[in-house]
Amino acid sequence: MNRLPFPGGSTSDSDVGNFRVRIQIGRRDGDRFTPLRALVDTGSTYSWIPRDVLEELGVTAEHEWPFELADGRLVRYPVAWIQIRLEGREQPTLVVFAPPGAEPILGAFTLEGFRLAADPVNERLISVPGLAKQATTVRAELSAIR
Repeated sequence: MNRLPFPGGSTSDSDVGNFRVRIQIGRRDGDRFTPLRALVDTGSTYSWIPRDVLEELGVTAEHEWPFELADGRLVRYPVAWIQIRLEGREQPTLVVFAPPGAEPILGAFTLEGFRLAADPVNERLISVPGLAKQATTVRAELSAIR
């Protein structure tokens, strides 16, 4: 059976909903940047950059954290703060040292820090407002329970 293309995309066997964006990454001192194409993955908490790319830039691991992989395994990976350029802006973000040669991934933490969201239909990032909602309703409900 032939499938109709997804609006703005292609058939399901060709990465519908997945898209890549151009980024530049560098050390926190911002003296040198490397351009990359990163897969936008809102299901990944953090951005993942291949260890060899980070080491070539002189980025050193600051911590090692546990991560749950898609298959349920728990593994530990080093993490560090870097500078990232995205959509014409630059700021720090936290990245995970991915295995050498792995595809760079742009995760939710970085996207939210830039106030960006994924638009997979049009394969682009879009600006979104930050949320600053008060918890007054929750406080009122807790007070009523007591």
